[in-house]
Amino acid sequence: MVFKNLRDEIDTVLAHDPAARSRAEVVLCYPGFHALLFYRVGHWLWKHNRFLLGRLMSQMGRMMTGIEIHPGARIGRRLFIDHGMGVVIGETTVIGDDVTLYQGVTLGGTKLHKGKRHPTLEDRVIVGSGAQILGDFTVGVGARIGANAVVLAEVPPGVTMAGIPAKVVGAKAQEPHDPFLPYGTPCDELLDPVSRALQGLLEEVTTLRARVEELERTEDQGQVMSFPDPASTATEAGARRSR
Repeated sequence: MVFKNLRDEIDTVLAHDPAARSRAEVVLCYPGFHALLFYRVGHWLWKHNRFLLGRLMSQMGRMMTGIEIHPGARIGRRLFIDHGMGVVIGETTVIGDDVTLYQGVTLGGTKLHKGKRHPTLEDRVIVGSGAQILGDFTVGVGARIGANAVVLAEVPPGVTMAGIPAKVVGAKAQEPHDPFLPYGTPCDELLDPVSRALQGLLEEVTTLRARVEELERTEDQGQVMSFPDPASTATEAGARRSR
């Protein structure tokens, strides 16, 4: 039945968005939920070989919500599309249960053949705003894709990806059911490799500056290190050679 999972999807919005105050608000005001309604109908038509009607339903959903979901995509239960504007989900995309997508996400293909060419997102994947996942590969269970990341290859389960092209950052999640992570990005951690390198350089400069100030204070206090006189050193060296 097309609408049998709608209650779960409404409850998912309520659980993950503190701005949602009631089921009625979700049903009336959330474009991600509306897009799923159009998708469920379009997918049913697609599976029953009503391809043109399925695409027409998809196009209507796109015009009303700004979210483009191809009716041929396979989407599991409790998909949460937050905000949603600009989300694109390609024809051969496979999405598991409890996946979260934010605005501007593209699940796209990089090949022109008719077969599988879009990514597979396993259960509990979170994809941050503006992220691009391009190609036929799998994003593992519980993986997190940071905002604006460009993912071009397989993603292991439980890792956090960031950057262009995306790389693994931070520690792998230890628990199979970690708390929900908005936008797929741990904001209390420094994830970008360039930012981390700059932070390390800044800390080193701060340490060197403190050392220089300490040496200047020592010199001002007259505690300057004494060095041997070059002339006397040369005389002693000559005397040793003569012996």
